[in-house]
Amino acid sequence: MTSILTNLFDGVAYGMLLFVLACGLAVTLGLMNFVNLAHGAFAMAGGYVCMLLVNQHGWPFFAALPLAFVSSAVIGIVLERTLYRHLYARSHLDQVLFTIGLTFMSVAAVDYIQGSSRVFINLPAALEGQFDLFGVGIGRYRLMIIVICGLLTIGLQMVLAKTRFGSRLRAAVDDPRAASGLGINVPQVFAFTFAFGCGLAGLGGALSAEILGLDPYFPLKFMIYFLIVVTVGGSSSITGPFLASLLLGIGDVAGKYYVPKMGPFVIYTMMIVILIWRPNGLFGRTAAR
Repeated sequence: MTSILTNLFDGVAYGMLLFVLACGLAVTLGLMNFVNLAHGAFAMAGGYVCMLLVNQHGWPFFAALPLAFVSSAVIGIVLERTLYRHLYARSHLDQVLFTIGLTFMSVAAVDYIQGSSRVFINLPAALEGQFDLFGVGIGRYRLMIIVICGLLTIGLQMVLAKTRFGSRLRAAVDDPRAASGLGINVPQVFAFTFAFGCGLAGLGGALSAEILGLDPYFPLKFMIYFLIVVTVGGSSSITGPFLASLLLGIGDVAGKYYVPKMGPFVIYTMMIVILIWRPNGLFGRTAAR
């Protein structure tokens, strides 16, 4: 029972981490109907910014996290204003080809500048190790991830569902021409949304560096995980990817623990079964382009 609860805790932490990494893609794909396969590159950028600030410049870890978010958001808004905005009306194939090209360019650039070695972030002593709670090993860093990601999930859901910006974003996605007629600055809404999604990716990259490691091939290695989360959860809401992240995180950790030889296949098996049962994802709905 103790090992089951420990694996459950680690799976929830891993799932929360997957959600923060993938929720920006869920926003751009589900709300903006834009396929951004370069999403992992923004996560990598945030991770490297955090690593450089903490490891080389001595910044406190918690002070570097907001900079990881801001740096990825700034890169995102610059690319959105100069490149991405021209692809909103193009086909999904054009978007895929363009963004996968950006991914390979980012991999080559980081490999040239930082080298190909995997790096980790130096954590403060308060986040290292674990403590026992009723016999269950609770990792301090994983507990912090659960708390931060939980608060972020609640805040994101409230912004999209309860605020004026959320209603403007939904109106801009449903009918950009009518939204413009009502006085909504559609390009500005899309730019802010895209930048926010990139910032979330950067924050996720910084948080994941200690668990997943950070190297130039990060966007390629974890691209499939981001896509699985959005596909299984459905891209029409934030709730779907959140629950899918928890389900896949728990399944992946449990699979690697109980059937280590088959562990990497568990998450793909879960994806296939769920998509056979729910082709549009757990909370997906058929959307017209």
